[in-house]
Amino acid sequence: MKNVLKMAGAGAVLMTVLGGPAVAAEEHPAIKRPFDLPPSADLTYSIGARQRGFNLSGDATLTWRVNDSKYAISAESRVALLGKLTENRSTGIVDNWGLAPTEYFDKRFRKDPTTATFDRDGKTITFSDGDKTYPIKGGEQDRVSVSWQLVAVARAAKDKFKPGSEWQFFVIGPRDADPWTFRVVGREKVQAGASLGEVDAVHVMRAPPPGSRDQSLDIWLAPGHEWYPVKLRFTDNDRDYVEQTLERIVKK
Repeated sequence: MKNVLKMAGAGAVLMTVLGGPAVAAEEHPAIKRPFDLPPSADLTYSIGARQRGFNLSGDATLTWRVNDSKYAISAESRVALLGKLTENRSTGIVDNWGLAPTEYFDKRFRKDPTTATFDRDGKTITFSDGDKTYPIKGGEQDRVSVSWQLVAVARAAKDKFKPGSEWQFFVIGPRDADPWTFRVVGREKVQAGASLGEVDAVHVMRAPPPGSRDQSLDIWLAPGHEWYPVKLRFTDNDRDYVEQTLERIVKK
């Protein structure tokens, strides 16, 4: 059951538990791109999961708020019989790189919360659990904000967001950080919730590095709905999965 809780938590917040071994600070990439942040909204998702022969279902809610200078993302997931699995937050500012987190909060089922702090004056990232540090060079994301930075980059680079193109980010987790690479797969139809119906979507995939036992992640972004993530699928190395489907959008 431990793995599925980890996976369900990931689905709830649109990428919070994918990760791998931390890279050294000197390998830290800094890539600046144009961006166009989507409008503030409340998003509701249904969750379906399979783990070791068991099927689980639940729901996830995500609140996305942004203005010219600040942003806030909060999310939580619930699964039948178990209740709340995860609670996650990312808060920060909007700078010339896009989303610039100041704090990342991660609380998982039956575990103590952890926090990553982005000291923008001191240009250092630290963790409440562990003594690792990383420099702030520009463009760093956390495991909540990265999906929304990806959306913002896609909105600003529609003509370049083509099959085969790759988009790299440096992503901070609860205790360390590593580079993520997203690859555009192509256009596909996705069946969303009843209020949305069939949606034209851009399929984007994050595959784990060769030899890694990390989860793979598939995201479907909906250009007709502000490029919000309409579907996500997290697949473990033994083919167990969590799938998250958008049911409702309420713009704010």
